[in-house]
Amino acid sequence: MRTLLCAALLAAGLASTAHAGNLLDLAVVDRDTGQTLPTYADRGKLYVAGTPGHRYSVRLTNRTGGRVLAVLSVDGVNAVSGQTADTNQTGYVLDAWESTEIAGWRKNLDEIAQFNFTALPNSYAARTGRPNNVGVIGVAVFIERQPVWRERERIAKEAARDAAPPAPPAPAAETQRSERAAGAAAPSPSLAQAKPEARAKADSLASGERLGTGHGAREYAHVDETTFERASRTPAETLAVWYDSYANLVEQGIIARPVARTEPQPFPGGFVPDPPQRRW
Repeated sequence: MRTLLCAALLAAGLASTAHAGNLLDLAVVDRDTGQTLPTYADRGKLYVAGTPGHRYSVRLTNRTGGRVLAVLSVDGVNAVSGQTADTNQTGYVLDAWESTEIAGWRKNLDEIAQFNFTALPNSYAARTGRPNNVGVIGVAVFIERQPVWRERERIAKEAARDAAPPAPPAPAAETQRSERAAGAAAPSPSLAQAKPEARAKADSLASGERLGTGHGAREYAHVDETTFERASRTPAETLAVWYDSYANLVEQGIIARPVARTEPQPFPGGFVPDPPQRRW
């Protein structure tokens, strides 16, 4: 089966993940703010709040020492082939410990059509007559079949790594430099961390409609083809994250509704008035 080898790979562990699996981490990134969207747990599911009109990407991080195949589904549609998603279809191959961001529907080996949050009727799935599964992002993970000698070699390497003594701690000065660099690179707070009135203003664009994923502008995103033999017919792991607008998730009770509280103020202003006359 034809699979795709991601060209733009990222260093693993750059941000907190939406869904940490045993083999793969799945996160949703708002490309307009640069923020990894925080997750909200409800009845065994994980949700993220998308902003209507914003572009997004799906960050996949391989947590294993071997290659994995990730079959990506967005709104029930395969993000590579455009077929109604099934786990036996094509996907992206990630090398050991590597990470990549999938930012759109694959059009060819050089281009994608950007993922963006939009009203459900404007979503790619709805426009192609498949609206029933809009609002969920999923990935089926397959490990690669290995020859017997390579499997023995992998086990020996892992045993040697586990037996090795831990690395000495970094010098204090180097640690401080690393912390300063991390702080300088930290992006601004995401929409979900902003004030409630800012979120309400952004979500008003959706007018209460459910969110879906649109078929956005074309963008250069090169990949190469490769081969991948699955170790089994069924996925070794399946991850999913549901999404909707912040306002809709609040309305559904998935995100706690903000509560306005009036707190005493030490300097409310004005002069000291006379107390009221006592009644005898």
